[in-house]
Amino acid sequence: MTHPVHPAVTIGHVHLKVADLDRAIAFYQDVLGFELQQKYGSRAAFLSAGGYHHHIGLNTWESQGGTPPPPGHTGLYHTAFLYPDRTQLADALRRVVEAGIEIDGAADHGVSEAIYLTDPDGNGVELYRDRPSTEWPRDANGDLAMVNKPLDLHALLAEAP
Repeated sequence: MTHPVHPAVTIGHVHLKVADLDRAIAFYQDVLGFELQQKYGSRAAFLSAGGYHHHIGLNTWESQGGTPPPPGHTGLYHTAFLYPDRTQLADALRRVVEAGIEIDGAADHGVSEAIYLTDPDGNGVELYRDRPSTEWPRDANGDLAMVNKPLDLHALLAEAP
C-alpha cells in the first residue's frame, strides 16, 4: 500500500552542479532575475526569488570545468520555474530574448503555458505559468485532458511590461 505525501509538501529548492560558477550566476541572476543571496567562497552560490534563503543552489564542488552529460544518459531533465501570471512569464521571456538565449521550445499544455531553454551547463529550464484550474481542459468524463499545442511567443512577448 502506498502512502501519499501530505498535500502541503512542496519542492523547496534545486541544487545544480555547474562547471563555471560565475557563468551560472550570470544566467540565473542576470537573465532569469533571481537574487544572489550568498556566495560560498568561489565554489558555491545561493539564489532566490523574494529574499528566501535559496531556491537555487549552484556549486562546482565535483564539477569545476566539467561538461554536461551526453544525450542518452540519466540526469536532470529540467527545472521548472513557476511565474505568478502571464505578464511575469512574458517579462521572463523578454529577458531571455534580450540576452540572446536560444529557446528550445514553447508549448500551451491547456493547464499551463511553458517556455523551454537550456542553461549554460546543459540543464533544461522550463519557465511557465499555470492557468486557473477552472480553465483546465477536461474530457467528456470530466478528467483532465492536457494538450501539447504551440505557444505563440510573439503574442506572449507583446504582453511583457
